[in-house]
Amino acid sequence: MYNITVMMNPVNRVPVITAANSIIYKEVLFMKKTIALLLSLTTAAGATVCGFSANAASEKDFTISPVLISNNLNQQDAPKYVFMFIGDGMSYPQFQAASDYLGAIADGDYEQALPSVSYADRNGAILNGPKELCFMNFETAGSAVTYDACSFAPDSASTATSIATGEKTYSGMINVGITGKEEFETIAEKLHSQKDWKVGIISSVNLNHATPAAFYAHQASRNDYYEIGLELIESDFEYFAGGALLSADGEDGNLYDLAEDAGYKVTYTQEDAEKIDRFDEKVILIDEHLADSDAMEYELDRDEDNWALADYVAKGIEVLDNDKGFFMMCEGGKIDWACHANDAGSTVFDTLALADTVQVAVDFAEEHPDETLIIVTGDHETGGLTIGFAGTDYDTYLDCLTNQKISYAQFDEQYVASYKENQTSFEDAMADVEELFGLKLEGDADDRLVLTDYEVQRLKDAYELAISDDEIEYTQEQYVLYGTYNPFSVTITHILNNKAGIDFTSYSHTGLPVAVFADGVGCEVFNGYYDNTDIFNKLATMLDLKY
Repeated sequence: MYNITVMMNPVNRVPVITAANSIIYKEVLFMKKTIALLLSLTTAAGATVCGFSANAASEKDFTISPVLISNNLNQQDAPKYVFMFIGDGMSYPQFQAASDYLGAIADGDYEQALPSVSYADRNGAILNGPKELCFMNFETAGSAVTYDACSFAPDSASTATSIATGEKTYSGMINVGITGKEEFETIAEKLHSQKDWKVGIISSVNLNHATPAAFYAHQASRNDYYEIGLELIESDFEYFAGGALLSADGEDGNLYDLAEDAGYKVTYTQEDAEKIDRFDEKVILIDEHLADSDAMEYELDRDEDNWALADYVAKGIEVLDNDKGFFMMCEGGKIDWACHANDAGSTVFDTLALADTVQVAVDFAEEHPDETLIIVTGDHETGGLTIGFAGTDYDTYLDCLTNQKISYAQFDEQYVASYKENQTSFEDAMADVEELFGLKLEGDADDRLVLTDYEVQRLKDAYELAISDDEIEYTQEQYVLYGTYNPFSVTITHILNNKAGIDFTSYSHTGLPVAVFADGVGCEVFNGYYDNTDIFNKLATMLDLKY
């Protein structure tokens, strides 16, 4: 006679049955079906279920006691290769806007089916709907709450800390407690030390920025870039790639020189990065085509011959691949920057760039289907992005975004700076705006991109501020209109966003939950609605790490 006990894994809430003969049923079942199966077994075998005899169980309701799943089961189901993709500032609105955009531009009669079009004029047109990004059809889709120890609208340092360590802290702090004294060990550090896995950290922004730093650094302030850079070197992780290090010079010397002294090969050109291979034990690849704040270019601005974020993931796989395993974290950091600036076009294209990056991991997983886990999530939502705008009611015109040819950042750098220097006329500046964003001072009556008198006045007011030499302290109204961004650039993107049926509510972060998509070995544990600290907890338990 078997003595059967029902256990509940607290990580994934999957019932597990253990018996004297070590039979383990691992299938994910609904609780009622599991209980029904056990009752049938107990009738035949005289078993005890959670302390109840079969007869007692048949007469009364009972609960299943939660206990930890066995380590043997964790190890049996554990992946060997783990990819974690974090879209900084990416929540449901960001990836859905990108998906809807793809659907809109692929749908020939998209606008004919809009709600504002009369039934007769629709002539049977039907909206085909969004086109899914590669991770949107992953096996598992969960949601994570993002609040930190001081805010429902948290920052990247604290939320990345939660994902990387399973701990809450104040905004602005990286992997330390709220006093700044207690340090938290990260999932990457644990895998590196406990399992001898190789580790790769990739970001489209600076490598010592908050999110990538949360996987190797421990600082009371995210702004201590030099100290974070020192910890990057001390981490001894095998692969770093992306934007340049901020504040590279300090009292201990130049960070790049120190990295080379510590055995890292550092590259600054695409040609040298291409030469890196698995025989290079530790590398730091700095993107050759750095843009604003020494980060990688926005996808809208990237020349097709320049490496994208996906290329750094592919190179990372080449460097990290080994028999023991590896962990790779890749951040799409400029999604966040675009949302801070309320630039919907740049947001969509950098979200699509992140999806291209995930596809590289998907291709790898197809070659290692029983050994790979891919997680795609965000750290928080940025900008309060909405699909829908008061001025367009139930209509959206997402294909308007195809007219944007440049990010707000490059428009500032390449155009607005010269307007101020040369005191360019508004009309001449608007010729550039029409070419780069599609917005027109005049045109056909049915051309949605022709500006209304109201929109023209908004642009004129913003332009006057933008080219002024006076130091102006914004009124409350002006801050709501422009935030901390160039008044002309941000007004252009606001108007284009609104014509597309998109709007933003903030220049900062919001408290929206983020999606957690997962595919591959053990992905089912990421189902459900939970705190962002549980991303770490679920993964650490699955990988049998000590914490």
